[in-house]
Amino acid sequence: MIHLKRIKKTSQTLLSAALGVVAAVSFATVSGSALAQAQPGAAQPQPSVAATGKTELLWLGQAGFRIKTPTGKVIVVDPWLTSGPKTPEPYKTDLSALGKVDLLLVTHAHVDHLGDAPDIAKLNGTVLYGPADMVTPLITLGVIPANLGHRFNKTGSVRPLPGVKVTAVQAEHSSLLLWKNPATGKNESHPAGEAMGYIIELENGFKIWHMGDTGLFGDMKFIADRYKPDLVLMPIGGNFTMDPEDAAYACNTWIHPKKVIPMHYNSNPMTAGTLAEFQAAMRGSSSEVVPMKEGQTLSF
Repeated sequence: MIHLKRIKKTSQTLLSAALGVVAAVSFATVSGSALAQAQPGAAQPQPSVAATGKTELLWLGQAGFRIKTPTGKVIVVDPWLTSGPKTPEPYKTDLSALGKVDLLLVTHAHVDHLGDAPDIAKLNGTVLYGPADMVTPLITLGVIPANLGHRFNKTGSVRPLPGVKVTAVQAEHSSLLLWKNPATGKNESHPAGEAMGYIIELENGFKIWHMGDTGLFGDMKFIADRYKPDLVLMPIGGNFTMDPEDAAYACNTWIHPKKVIPMHYNSNPMTAGTLAEFQAAMRGSSSEVVPMKEGQTLSF
């Protein structure tokens, strides 16, 4: 009997000691965490980026889009608004109608792509990202201040917003900056590097390929294989870019996107390609053509 009492007492003592150790460790962990948060300069855990929302896409006309990311950030691409013939109201008369713009992307310097981007950058204090040799003259000519321009080139990637990655890719096109010299009142032409497209990867992994202005080139297959875009924004107007037949050839031969939105048509008499022609050329395709109207918003 005495023996059993001693064993029971010993077990109780060991259990109490173990519980004390657990409590001490827990207290130290909690206290250490609180101390780390309280100390300035201490490494803080990075909050996870919510990726449960949808992506909203507003077509502003021509190649211009406003993208709302799954976490509510606003990306604007190629905003030809105040002088764009198909720009929907209120964006044609009020640039602030876009809301707070968190990121500006411009594919090249032609007026129907650069458009109002410098004014939007200055209005929002937002950095304009674009081809290096386009951004440089924008800064040196005083179109935008140096702190609102970011230069990068094809295959270069940037992470301008939490959870958002943008990779510059090839576009088969030209780029020229038309600038009105305030001293003379005359228009001047300035070299503006090479046109680009963008792979825009959002917080939830959804990838948009904004092709910018481009003609056919074989490395469309490489870009599609490498980056695997979920949605392609594709020019179809012709003359300056692919026409409907060439755009359909690129989709069905090289890219095979899940969804494609035709753009860069219906705004210029020199770009005569139509949605109906593209849809006809895409008949039987494995890719879904998602037509939009200027001012329309779609969710993905």
